[in-house]
Amino acid sequence: MKDGVNGVALGVFIFFFLAVTVMGFLAARWRRPDNEHSLDEWGLGGRSFGTWVTWFLLGGDLYTAYTFVAVPAAIYAAGAAGFFAVPYTILVYPLIFTFLPRLWSVSHKHGYVTTSDFVRGRFGSKGLSLAVAVTGILATMPYIALQLVGIQAVLDVMGVGGGENTNWFVKDLPLLIAFGVLAAYTYSSGLRAPALIAFVKDTLIYIVIAVAIIYIPIKLGGFDEIFKAASDKYTAAGAGGLVPAQAGQWTYATLALGSALALFMYPHSITATLSSRSREVIRRNTTILPLYSLMLGLLALLGFMAIAAGVKVTNGQLAIPQLFENMFPDWFAGVAFAAIGIGALVPAAIMSIAAANLFTRNIYKDFIKPDATPQQETRVSKLVSLLVKVGALVFVLTMDKTVAINFQLLGGIWILQTFPALVGGLFTRWFHRWALLGGWAVGMLYGTFAAYGVASPTQKHFGGSSKEIPGIGEIGYIGLTAFVLNVVVSVVLTFALRAFNAPDGVDETSPEDYTADAGDVGVETELPPATAGSTH
Repeated sequence: MKDGVNGVALGVFIFFFLAVTVMGFLAARWRRPDNEHSLDEWGLGGRSFGTWVTWFLLGGDLYTAYTFVAVPAAIYAAGAAGFFAVPYTILVYPLIFTFLPRLWSVSHKHGYVTTSDFVRGRFGSKGLSLAVAVTGILATMPYIALQLVGIQAVLDVMGVGGGENTNWFVKDLPLLIAFGVLAAYTYSSGLRAPALIAFVKDTLIYIVIAVAIIYIPIKLGGFDEIFKAASDKYTAAGAGGLVPAQAGQWTYATLALGSALALFMYPHSITATLSSRSREVIRRNTTILPLYSLMLGLLALLGFMAIAAGVKVTNGQLAIPQLFENMFPDWFAGVAFAAIGIGALVPAAIMSIAAANLFTRNIYKDFIKPDATPQQETRVSKLVSLLVKVGALVFVLTMDKTVAINFQLLGGIWILQTFPALVGGLFTRWFHRWALLGGWAVGMLYGTFAAYGVASPTQKHFGGSSKEIPGIGEIGYIGLTAFVLNVVVSVVLTFALRAFNAPDGVDETSPEDYTADAGDVGVETELPPATAGSTH
């Protein structure tokens, strides 16, 4: 690690940071609508984005600082088991091709802004809608925190903020400044800001990966030497070489599958999806988004390169930024650090907007002020987006940063429990609303308590996301186990409630709503009154 501040890299980083900050504020004028005081405009960009804007937005949304920092860091520390992120992004695209167009259509028809809007309309249950909203907000907080950890990692490597013994305020001041800038332009421009900045972010990431995957192996003697160095390290550590030990294969498989099911349950994924202008845009994006999976596979190899390059860090999250500083010229290291930093700002902005929309539509309007005007909704959503960022910042500053990946995995355990209500509701009305609520409660309780009981060398609780699967005896992803319990309870309770003729909620959707396109319907800015239509 170089001593002091890397001035050249820091200068390049600041240049790009200032550039995207200006873009973030100018985005308020990009495609400015006649009436910007509505959640459709501030929170969904006017539902007007085409194929390429949506592709960059979804890519900026899903492939984040977590991608650049935590995934290679997991491989650097634990070996090939960290590659779970690659198969799960492959599994997810056929899955979302089946349900995202349906969600877009019904949301476009009824003016739904959030997944909870849909759940309330489909099942006629404010309680179930509230559960989905609270889960979405809860799961988003650690995900935003992970982005801030990514920014902090590159600042640490550049020597900004001082060492571990520095006063906490001085050490975290650069992060606080970055947070303040992010909060300001998100408040001002809404979803248009990250949509515009995503073009810069993804371009930088592709450039950095293309250079890294060619330049670094040349300096290290080729991939044969890289894989040999990684294999020697894992063998010496008793990890069994490059291939995960048989005991870890259940963990790998369940983590990949569970993460695939959870990815598009996150509010920010749905927010980016609903911002597109047509059903066909969504279908096209599910076919071209796998290009990002190719990028992710190459990026994951950086973990092996860090081992071969002799990178030694006590915090695994610093491994890849340190690799860049050691191997690249200072100016290009600055470009790489900027890619990571902007890769944190874009998703953090979308996530805070998505969480704020959930609070405004499904807590504030449903339970606090039912007669809220579109202007009041927008104002509340802007304020809540600031509070969400503050919460994520507290999350980062008070928890152990060496286990940053577990922040996101813990959120995945929670958000996966909304799958039966959301995806199940898009295809069937068979599940009873109370049964779905009961299944959600069981999944949340089991997942949270199971994760609480997992210890690690640095944490007594919440030290990981895998535990023994009841009845099987293998170690697996807690989120998937909780999801299975959720589904089982939902099915059993549905049979019981229907046997006792428990009152069902009113479904305000109709079968044709799920296949409607932009030319078939007009967006309604307010939720329509419930109708008797049902698609049992």
